[in-house]
Amino acid sequence: MKETLEQIATRNKIKELDKAWETCWTRKIVIAATTYVSALIFLWMIAVPAPYFSALVPAGGFLLSTSTLSPIKKWWINKQS
Repeated sequence: MKETLEQIATRNKIKELDKAWETCWTRKIVIAATTYVSALIFLWMIAVPAPYFSALVPAGGFLLSTSTLSPIKKWWINKQS
């Protein structure tokens, strides 16, 4: 019985950390940086003028979309309750 409770507590902790990871800024910045580098390489390969600046568009779009979704999610949850 005690082992089962410890297993449940461990599982719950892992689930909480997974949820925290999904919304943390570290994750968002890593994804945005990866997006920026990928876009930069692609834009550089096809010889787009100002690839460093142009690569900001998809990375910035990702950050903007993730920062605006949280308030919309909260509104939607409140509306559903």
